Amino acid sequence: PIGAIMLIKEISWLGQDYREGIVSTVGALVGMIPEGLYLLTSLALLTSIVRLAQKKTLVHEMDCIETLARVDTLCVDKTGTVTENKMTVEDVVPLMPDRIDARAVEAIMADYVYAMQADNDTMIALKKYFTGQASHHAQRIYPFTSSKKFGAAVFSPEQTYVLGAPDVILGSLYGKYAEVIDAYSEKGCRVLLLAKYSGDVERMPLTGQIVPISLILLANKIRENAPETFRFFAEQGVDIKVISGDNALAVSQVALRAGISGAERYIDARTLDTDEKILNAACEYTVFGRVTPEQKKKLIRALRKKGRTVAMTGDGVNDVLALKEADCSIAMASGSDIAAQASHIVLLDSDFASMPSVVMEGRRVINNIERSASLYLTKNIFSIVLAVITLFFTLPYPLEPAQLSLISVLTIGIPSFVLALEPNKSLVRGHFMQNVLYRSLPAAFTNLFMVIGVLLFYLAFDIPKDEMSTICAVIMGIVGMLMLFTTSMPFNTIRRILFISMGALFIILALIMPDFFSLVPLTFRTGLILAVFALMSIPSYIGIYRLISMTGNAFKALKRKFNAARRA
Repeated sequence: PIGAIMLIKEISWLGQDYREGIVSTVGALVGMIPEGLYLLTSLALLTSIVRLAQKKTLVHEMDCIETLARVDTLCVDKTGTVTENKMTVEDVVPLMPDRIDARAVEAIMADYVYAMQADNDTMIALKKYFTGQASHHAQRIYPFTSSKKFGAAVFSPEQTYVLGAPDVILGSLYGKYAEVIDAYSEKGCRVLLLAKYSGDVERMPLTGQIVPISLILLANKIRENAPETFRFFAEQGVDIKVISGDNALAVSQVALRAGISGAERYIDARTLDTDEKILNAACEYTVFGRVTPEQKKKLIRALRKKGRTVAMTGDGVNDVLALKEADCSIAMASGSDIAAQASHIVLLDSDFASMPSVVMEGRRVINNIERSASLYLTKNIFSIVLAVITLFFTLPYPLEPAQLSLISVLTIGIPSFVLALEPNKSLVRGHFMQNVLYRSLPAAFTNLFMVIGVLLFYLAFDIPKDEMSTICAVIMGIVGMLMLFTTSMPFNTIRRILFISMGALFIILALIMPDFFSLVPLTFRTGLILAVFALMSIPSYIGIYRLISMTGNAFKALKRKFNAARRA
């Protein structure tokens, strides 16, 4: 719509011929469109995907790179993340040694593991440890599920054995064995209870007669690089939440040994029987034990309701609901195919220690795109506002497409691609568009005021239109270099070379190829006007930059006060 009205203005209202009218209109429209920004963003994200692939990380969706860079809460499972996937049986502790000794327990477990499939790490470890010959064959089996927290095998009407979480199986009887079980849990062991059961194992909770037989102690070795990885996230201000189906106390002890801050704050998720309790506990506790798949999903949702940006790592089918709920989901390739397919990112080497490099890559891309995007929006904001002003006051549009091409290539195009591919490990702060606007407004308004000033001189002193257009193009080039200067700070070798080379190239091209870029020689009078506005542009840019910074800081302070008052 602006283009159509501008074309009418240039030809009908200002009396220009069709060629001049079309060229002026195209010049305005070219300035309004951030033609390279989409390409820049796509290439920057694509480069990140290639870099991550070289680090054995598969990205399913490009936009998850930005999300991961902004994550402030990371939810992890104990097994496979804090500890190694490989689980080992450490000991067998008979609870009735006078009636059923360790050898008898091993015979029962040999029958039990023979009946079960090795479909999880726990069962693989049990099968490896209890290698005796099976003497009884199960009539029915009930594999372990995350919702029930135990599995069962029926060998005869009088012989049903259950194996799983002691607190779930024992129910009200747990207090009788709590001291011995908690003692092992405090050492970080995963404690399983083998018990004989008389009743229907399909009914929950178990209400039949329970005869505890033995505790089976399993352990996962803490990953060698886990403490260093969690230390990195703590330094970056990322909260860690450990969500596990294991005993909360045991998980807490493992998390403490892995160096997770706040791991002493743990809770049994079975006490979180309402959505309100889950919402309140989400930010209060660090370790959640005995969590069901549905509760994992609700915990992620609760954290997001609290304003957190949440990443979730998982490797099993039970994690899929939570992975889908998270802002960014990360799966281990060694886990289930369903979890890998449902996730945004897959760690192909299943090594959680590669997460810091993934986060750093996300930060590099987002910070660099944010910085480069401000270069594009400077020209776009200026062009749109100037086009509207020239429409209202029936003024000629002062710039031609060839002039804008010179400015765009040297102060936007080439610098934006160089800056977008630089290393950058800074924290991602604030909102993307807000940050970009704060960066781009000073140069946009400086361009606007300087060009309007030149237009007023053009009207007052009857300057030739082509000389006026040349003055505006040079002024925009100077302001563009000022914008590139502030965008490149703090300077390093690459940015210093970039700034100097772009400035030198602008002068060289303007001098040796003026006709190609629609630049004309200036008289002494118009040269003097250029010199005045060029000198004015520097303090104007600095003043507007400081004014916008002060306004932005005041607005942020007011917003913080408003949010604090609302919370109070």
